[in-house]
Amino acid sequence: MSARAPLGVAVIGAGRIGALHARHLLGSIEGARLALVVDADEGVARRASAGVAEVATEYDAALTHADVDAVLIASPTVFHAAQLVAAAEAGKAIFCEKPVADSLAGTRAAMAAVEGAGVPFQIGFNRRFDPAYAEVARAVHAGELGRLELFRSQSTDPRPAPEAYIAASAGLFHDSVIHDIDMARFVSGEVERVHALGRVLVDPVYERYGDVDTSVITLEFASGALGVLMNSRRTVYGHDLRLEVHGALGKVVAEDERATKVWRYGKGGVRGDFYDHFLDRFIDAYRLEVQAFVDAVASGRPPSPGAVDAVESLRIADAAVLSLREDRGVRIAEVGA
Repeated sequence: MSARAPLGVAVIGAGRIGALHARHLLGSIEGARLALVVDADEGVARRASAGVAEVATEYDAALTHADVDAVLIASPTVFHAAQLVAAAEAGKAIFCEKPVADSLAGTRAAMAAVEGAGVPFQIGFNRRFDPAYAEVARAVHAGELGRLELFRSQSTDPRPAPEAYIAASAGLFHDSVIHDIDMARFVSGEVERVHALGRVLVDPVYERYGDVDTSVITLEFASGALGVLMNSRRTVYGHDLRLEVHGALGKVVAEDERATKVWRYGKGGVRGDFYDHFLDRFIDAYRLEVQAFVDAVASGRPPSPGAVDAVESLRIADAAVLSLREDRGVRIAEVGA
């Protein structure tokens, strides 16, 4: 029996995340190879290709290329939905960074096209593949905590984003908190109701764009468990993420955020370092999620997280926005029913 040919992947968009995916596909992903890099800036595409893969400046090149079996969409969000639909129509397997679209309607339409074409699809919720977070999920799913009672997730950035990014962002809940939302669903099950609080406490530029930089969202799960998501655009010591799940038989916690696993003891006290950027904190997760996608496509299994996860996480984020705007608890069933 001949060995299966590596999955030819085209990376669409060679910005910071696309370039990272391209580097992984150049040698860190088993069963796949980087076939093409597409970016409007040819120089950016060439740097990401490392002189190994072909490059193009037009997306259509990925759809017609004979050696491209799958597209990895890391372009700006505004292009995702149209690129997804075109890739589905071309019969390509699809990995897409979140979000699929800025709106729930747009997301559902794109997912309907993908499902109608019957092509493999995975949404880029990378935290599911972080080894620490994945172990928390495994322990919960294995029943090691017994009945779940409490879920807590905290995500904080080292500093506010540049204003140009804030202006183009879909807002804190859709841009950042949606990762915490996905982990809440993945670990603890479906959410029935949310109540969101939000403030501008870090940088007044967020207020100019109708956004907040600090938030707390409470969750009510279908199981009866309760949860809380805490998010901020500023943690002066570095990028900080924590996950904790409490059950009848105990709890599991993922909170080791040090970049190097060393404590330094001196006259000034005890010090440890922290990751300064999410790409550094989740570099293994970004590699592992693409490996999972490639493995699923090769085996004929549906990739995960998939279309349902793309839709449901966005519904919860929309419910949180509505809760903040109307200062009330919102049932998820109210949104996009």
